[in-house]
Order: sequence, then C-alpha cells, then structure tokens
Amino acid sequence: MKKISLCVITILIVCLAAACSVQKTKTDKLRDLEFTVLGEEEIPEELKEKIEEKEQNGFKITYADKGYLYIAKGYGRQETSGYSIEVKQCYETENAIYFHTILHGPKKEEEVSDNPTYPYVVVKLEWIDKNVVFE
Repeated sequence: MKKISLCVITILIVCLAAACSVQKTKTDKLRDLEFTVLGEEEIPEELKEKIEEKEQNGFKITYADKGYLYIAKGYGRQETSGYSIEVKQCYETENAIYFHTILHGPKKEEEVSDNPTYPYVVVKLEWIDKNVVFE
C-alpha cells in the first residue's frame, strides 16, 4: 500500500512540475511608445467631432489618419474646473498597445470655477496596426 501511495504522489509531483513552466505572455511589454500630447487646435476635425459627441459620459476612442494613430480618453462631466490628465504609460506588447491615464482633481490651493468641464487627453503616435487597451 505504501508503494502505491508513493507512486501516486510521485506522479502528481511530476505532473505539477511539468505544468509550471515559464512562458512569456503576450502582455509583456516590448517597448515604450513615443507620443505627443495634442492641444485642441492640433486634433483632426473628424476626431474632434467624435469627442464632442461623447464627452458628456466619457470615452475611449482610437482614430487613424495619414500614417498616425490617435488615442483619446475622456473622463466625462466634472462639476468644476482644475482637472488634469496624466499619461502614465503607453507601450506596445505582442498583440496590443496599452494606454494608461490618471485623472487628477484640482489642487487644494488652486482656484476653480463652478462651471462643469469635460477633461480629456489626445495623443498622437506613429501608426501601429494593433488594438488599444485602455487601463
């Protein structure tokens, strides 16, 4: 009986060890991407129109034009002014482009107006034929 139990345990350990191999996942970063944050006057008109349609509720938009990829993320209606958006990461993996932003609220010492705002950011980078994952 001890020999059978020992054989079963040995087989289980071998099977588990074989299943724990190291494998590079398709979400591993290949490289950081160079991008430019655009001012409102630099955004293509068609993309501006899409942003205006969706700005109330927030949005995640990609747009391609003339060899460039534009990535836009909006945070919807905010009750005051003073918000800013930080692009934390923009990088390429084997299957996708990952785009991570953070919305920062007004600083305590900052003077804000009570008018609603619709903060968003648009970045421009060279065209890459991959899906964009918003984080």
